[in-house]
Amino acid sequence: MSKTNTSKSRIALLGIPIEIGASQAGTLMGPAALRTAGIGRILDQLGFRVEDHGDMTAPGIAPAEAPAPSNARFYDEIKAWIRALSDRSFDLARSGAVPIFLGGDHSLSMGSVNGVARHWQQQGRPLFVLWLDAHADYNTPDTTITGNMHGMSAAFLAGEPGLDGLLGGGPRASVGPDRIELFGVRSIDPLEKKLVAERRVAIADMRAIDEFGVGVLIRKVIERVRAQNGVLHVSFDVDFLDPAVAPGVGTTVPGGATYREAHLIMELLHDSGLVRSVDIVELNPFLDERGRTARVAVELIGSLFGLQITDRPTPSNAVFPDNT
Repeated sequence: MSKTNTSKSRIALLGIPIEIGASQAGTLMGPAALRTAGIGRILDQLGFRVEDHGDMTAPGIAPAEAPAPSNARFYDEIKAWIRALSDRSFDLARSGAVPIFLGGDHSLSMGSVNGVARHWQQQGRPLFVLWLDAHADYNTPDTTITGNMHGMSAAFLAGEPGLDGLLGGGPRASVGPDRIELFGVRSIDPLEKKLVAERRVAIADMRAIDEFGVGVLIRKVIERVRAQNGVLHVSFDVDFLDPAVAPGVGTTVPGGATYREAHLIMELLHDSGLVRSVDIVELNPFLDERGRTARVAVELIGSLFGLQITDRPTPSNAVFPDNT
């Protein structure tokens, strides 16, 4: 994307230093690591007006309106985060900026995506979610083995029951299982697998990627979104990548996407012009090797927003709207 075309386009960065949705501490340092690795600098160099809104602070826990689900760890604390983040996400999307949510564990997506979905619902356009992840994150309190809520976020967004009290009286803008695309999955729990099949959630696991290639499969996602005049939220869990590429995560699973496959995905998504919000989650600097995973994540975000190795014509539909 050329500097001329993007000089008036805005990107809003918001850090969500939450780690209690995961089993291993460390993801609360993710936002700082992404900033240190230069996420703001690379977006600025691409011509965007970058607004860094800093990090959210841990919200106070409100009195419980109802008993928490018995198999959802730190439910009340995560509930407070999700409610606050849903409101912030909605406001950022409504402002016309492209929000990038810096995590933090994947439980944050229950708030970030809900807020963005509310905005696009008001605009009359369906929001699709591309879930780049080694895991399906489609557990509910009834199916989960661990009780960790970062593994329930996609199910919550699809409208599955079990976490209905998370938003309290706030609106729940479910995207529905038909608008979630699980991409790169290679670890899924038995009951979770059954639920995904029953709901007919679109899934491109690593076997499909090996058979058909990421180019073919990501173009299918793009075509689906475009056919319904939709917009796309990219929820990027860094464990989507192979651990040899991105070791700084607490839930590594062998056999993930290569560095080049991930860049191709981001380049094709940029060319589509459909991406209007992003999560970057599960980066754990405590487990990283000299910032390696954070740097890879930032490089991939660069590709998502137009960084090119060689100059080539920018597709007209890749230009973000003028938000002045």
